[in-house]
Order: sequence, then structure tokens, then C-alpha cells
Amino acid sequence: MLSDVLRDLLEEGTGLLGEHLMLVVTSIVIACAIGIPLGISAASNVRTRRFALGFASIGQTIPSLALFGFLIPIPFIGGIGQHTAIVALVLYALLPILRNTVTGILGVDPAVRDSAMAMGMTKGQLLRMVELPLAAPTIIAGLRIATVTTIGTATIAAAIGAGGLGVFIFRGIASVDKLQILAGAVPAALLALLADAALGWMEKRWTVKQMIRQ
Repeated sequence: MLSDVLRDLLEEGTGLLGEHLMLVVTSIVIACAIGIPLGISAASNVRTRRFALGFASIGQTIPSLALFGFLIPIPFIGGIGQHTAIVALVLYALLPILRNTVTGILGVDPAVRDSAMAMGMTKGQLLRMVELPLAAPTIIAGLRIATVTTIGTATIAAAIGAGGLGVFIFRGIASVDKLQILAGAVPAALLALLADAALGWMEKRWTVKQMIRQ
């Protein structure tokens, strides 16, 4: 009997894991597409930096379940389903990516920047060949935080019909079924640990690479 239950959970869990990964990957890609270019722009403009970081910080202050609820009645981006969950997850992932991009670029040694300019580099070349490579470990650290946080927050997306591993957790809470709760919580935790380890390895590898170059 127990083996049948476990087999059913495994079969359903494979699909839910795929949904969870889709939510996380889509949200992180969109957050990077917004946060990194915006962080590059904000690093060179104080007014843009204050506005962008302020807006992203506001999104972090809203409780996750409440944010999902606030977005439901909004036209075009709201409603029940994955698209609303992705919008909320992007808002949560945006701050660490944006902030670390700004911090990484502003943290480049002014002497290095001046030397590059003295060699005749344009601003575009300076950004691509000097600032971004040196800021990359800090940016990856922000991506690491955003990814791990998003994996956990995505479990709440099941509350608005977005699927994912949170389906098991909410179903288990409703039926007081510990096995269902663990079937959602354990894979989500392992996924977060795996993502943290992989991005941590990338961050260290890039840092070592930059030290060798210097």
C-alpha cells in the first residue's frame, strides 16, 4: 500500500518538479534581462540608481502570498496561473541581481578604470572588457541569492494555480498529510542546495580566474 502511494507521488512529482523548474528558470532569466542592464545604467547615474533600488526594495517588503494576491486582479499581468506567479517571482528576484550589479561595477578600482581610459578604450569597451569581468563574481553572487530565494518562494505559487512542488505542500497541509508535505518540501530544499552549490562554484571559479589574470 505504501509503495503504491510512493509510486503515485513520484509519478506526479516528476511533472510538478518540471513545472517548478520552469517557474524558477523563466523568472530568473527575466530578472537578469531586466536587472543587469538596469544595474549597469544605475551604476553611472545616481538618480536612476536611487529610483531602481527603491522600486526593487519595495517589492521585497511585500509578503510573498500577499503579492501573489495583489497581482491577481490586475489586467494583463494578473489572473490565476503561471504568468502571474512569474511576475511576482521576477519582482522578488530583481533586487539582489540589480543591487549586486551596481555594487560590482561601482567596486571596480578607479585606477584600473583610469588606466583603461588612458589606453584609449571607449565607454563600451571599458564596460565589456574591464568593468563587467571584474564585477562578475559579485553579479553571480546576486544571481545565487536570487535563484535560491526564488526556488523557495515558487512553492507558494501553487496557491494561485501555478503548479510546482508547492502543490504537494498545500495539499498536505489541507489534508494533514506529512508525506505529501515532505514530497514537496524535500525536493525544493535539495533543488535550492544544488543551485546554491553550482552557482557558488561558478562564483569561486570566476574569482580565481580573475586573480590569475591579475
